Amino acid sequence: MSVRGESRSLVAGPAGALEVAINAPEGQARGIALVAHPHPLQGGTLDNKVAQTLAKTFAALGYVSVRFNFRGAGRSEGAFDEGEGETDDALAALAHGRREFAALAEAPPVLAGFSFGTFVQSRVARSVVPERMVLVGPAVQRFAADGLPEDTIVIHGEEDDVVALADVLAWARPRQLPVVVFPGCGHFFHGRLPQLQRTITGMWRPFDKLRTG
Repeated sequence: MSVRGESRSLVAGPAGALEVAINAPEGQARGIALVAHPHPLQGGTLDNKVAQTLAKTFAALGYVSVRFNFRGAGRSEGAFDEGEGETDDALAALAHGRREFAALAEAPPVLAGFSFGTFVQSRVARSVVPERMVLVGPAVQRFAADGLPEDTIVIHGEEDDVVALADVLAWARPRQLPVVVFPGCGHFFHGRLPQLQRTITGMWRPFDKLRTG
């Protein structure tokens, strides 16, 4: 099920057709937020509820939210490529968003992802300097990148049975990245999506004041 006010299209991607969903904010947009979904071989698509929540959150914050299906998921063509090709998919989706919203083309994008999508976004951040990053349920077993922005938002469930909280804390500790822990919450944030949206929004607005103050 799509998010209200969403437009979907097939665009040329690096592995064939790439399915892209865009949620534009009401009023003038401030930037683009690229959202990456969980592992496509485990049922992850742009319709994942956490990915949808991220899109709605950033549209409400004034960003054009761009979601896309990794190659082989939904209507996107191609086959799973262990994160390398998926990084190219993400960059292609971002390029499409910048073409559609040319006034935002030079603005650093927000990079947000859930689970496997956080791994892909860490790779995207090697070639695109983000405004900020949001990593939900980060797949830290796959992380190879350091140098994430110090204001990166990391959110994880205490009872995540896919990526153990202890592993996330061990990954975050040497990077001195704070981790927001949702007590009693599993990997997919069932029943906690409104809280997820409120948490990100609440962490974003003080950040805005610091930048503009």
